[in-house]
Amino acid sequence: MGMRANVVATHAVLILACMAALYPVLWVAKMALTAGQSFSMSGNPFPTEVSFENFETIFTMSDGIFWRQLFNSIVIAGITTVVGVILACTAAYAFSRFRFPGRKVGLASFLITQMFPGVVMAIPLYILLDELGLLNSLTGLVLVYSTSSIPFCVWTLKGYFDTIPKDLEEAAIMDGASQWTIFTKIVLPLSFPALAAFAIF
Repeated sequence: MGMRANVVATHAVLILACMAALYPVLWVAKMALTAGQSFSMSGNPFPTEVSFENFETIFTMSDGIFWRQLFNSIVIAGITTVVGVILACTAAYAFSRFRFPGRKVGLASFLITQMFPGVVMAIPLYILLDELGLLNSLTGLVLVYSTSSIPFCVWTLKGYFDTIPKDLEEAAIMDGASQWTIFTKIVLPLSFPALAAFAIF
């Protein structure tokens, strides 16, 4: 009887947690599906009348600003993902497999950068982008987004690379494979799940 009570209590807590997490999402959906933002401020997160007026307004804007913003977002997200994956993969592999001066300091510095909230970097990044002439440019956004996610992803990928047996690389070296061949033909294919998770992040 005690086991059943524990299971029921656990499921009740999980259901409440899910409801708390989904409540803001349902409110956003309610705002989107309510005509003219004229929804009531009641606690009900579900729309009383479903309307697609807001979507029609966005898609039929005469100045095309929505499509331009969508295009910019897709371009920035795509380039940021490619640049971030390339930089994080190479750095994480180097930290995982090679021993060089400053390795521990580099890993520690990556970890320290994660201790500060993103808003702390706002003013320094603004000044830096201003000095480089990258304000109001897609290049500036790509650089900021890709580099700001690298410390976390380097640590994550390093941990994954550490789990790949070195015996595979040693066997490839015995067969005459170069370090670049080992990285691209053996390590990266085995790390696809981690790379996919990082790319989504």
